[in-house]
Amino acid sequence: MPSTAVTIDLDSMRFSADKTCSLLKKLANPDRLMLLCQVSQGECCVSDLEEALDIHQPTLSQQLGILRNEGLVDTRRDGKRIYYSIASKEALAVMKVLYEQFCGSRSRRAAR
Repeated sequence: MPSTAVTIDLDSMRFSADKTCSLLKKLANPDRLMLLCQVSQGECCVSDLEEALDIHQPTLSQQLGILRNEGLVDTRRDGKRIYYSIASKEALAVMKVLYEQFCGSRSRRAAR
């Protein structure tokens, strides 16, 4: 009987796995995860992020710098204010799933 199994392109799968691991490593920090979660809901300025998340300088600047250098967020300057938004469609997709699973109203009810 002939096999009906799907042929897997291991090189493509390995490349995708490496790319995914790289993204997950960038997300694997509580401050960066909280920052991305907040900006995934809409553009935020630095002072709003500091107040909303209780992450203070210099940690805030350090983690935002990492996210910016890794291409996960974009910045926009308006006068003295710097605004952050999600730049990576992959990171946004992951953050939507994480938000739904861990931050949405359904998960809060389950935690009670």
